[in-house]
Amino acid sequence: MSSRTTPRLTSFDASDYLDNEETIAEYLTAALENPDEDAFLMALRDVAKVRGIANVAAKAGVGRESLYKTLKSGSKPRFDTVRRLLAALSVKFDVSSTRKRVG
Repeated sequence: MSSRTTPRLTSFDASDYLDNEETIAEYLTAALENPDEDAFLMALRDVAKVRGIANVAAKAGVGRESLYKTLKSGSKPRFDTVRRLLAALSVKFDVSSTRKRVG
């Protein structure tokens, strides 16, 4: 009979690592580049958790429960809602071209 113990796994929570503005920006950018539609919503949820869900909801002008619904997998939030949420999180979209420059 073996005396091995089963390893204990802890759950991963990305919000535990979102401890500065640069990391948050890189995390959201990577989520936007992910082809999974829910990746960005999950990333926004993680950042909102770091900033305080109730605080973010108030700044975005939505109720706390409404914010949870907006950021759950499969939701299809309006662009205006996403813009208000980004403003409440003190982040913005940064658009760049994917085309190579000719000349």
